[in-house]
Amino acid sequence: MSQEPAKERALKQRIRIKSNRPTFRRQESWRYMRVSQVWRRPDGCDSKMRRKVKGWPASARIGYRGPKMARGLHPSGYEEVIVRNADDLSKVDPKTQAIRIAHTVGMKNRGGISVRAEERHIHILNPLPKEKPTEEEETAEEAEEAVVEETAKEGEKVAEAEAKTEAEGENIEKGSEERKSGEESKD
Repeated sequence: MSQEPAKERALKQRIRIKSNRPTFRRQESWRYMRVSQVWRRPDGCDSKMRRKVKGWPASARIGYRGPKMARGLHPSGYEEVIVRNADDLSKVDPKTQAIRIAHTVGMKNRGGISVRAEERHIHILNPLPKEKPTEEEETAEEAEEAVVEETAKEGEKVAEAEAKTEAEGENIEKGSEERKSGEESKD
C-alpha cells in the first residue's frame, strides 16, 4: 500500500474530526472580560468543568487529537520548512516538503529564493504576490478603454448618419424624378 493515499485519507479524516471538535474555552471566560478565552485547564477543587458536569463546556482531551499521519502537515499535504536564505533550499525534498519564506527576509532575497525554488520545483506556501497595477496605471487603462468605446460609438453614429443621408438623398432624387415625370406628363 502506497504512502500517498494513506496521507490523503489522514488529511480528510483530520478535517472531519476538526469539524466535530468543540471550541475549548477557558472556564468563566464568557462571564468576566478580564479572563481571556485562551484554553487553560480548570483546576479548582469545586470546578464544574474539571468534574465534567453535564451542561458545562467540554475540556480538551487526548481523544480530540487528529490522526498521527496528518499531524504537522500543511493542508496541502506538504511538510512545512522555514527558509531564511537560498542555501536552505538544498535541504528541502520537493516531493514531501514545501517551503515558507521567513518574514524577516527582504524582497531582494525573497525573489532569489523564489527563482531557485521554481528551478527545483519546490512548492512555496507564501509566494510573492503578483504585481498589481498602480492606481495611475489602472486609471490610464480605464481612460484608454473609455476612449476606444467612445470612438467606436462615434463611428457607429457616423455610419448611421451617412446611411440616413444616403437614404434621404435617394428619396429626394426619386421625388425630383417623379416631379419631372409628372410635369412632362402635364405638358
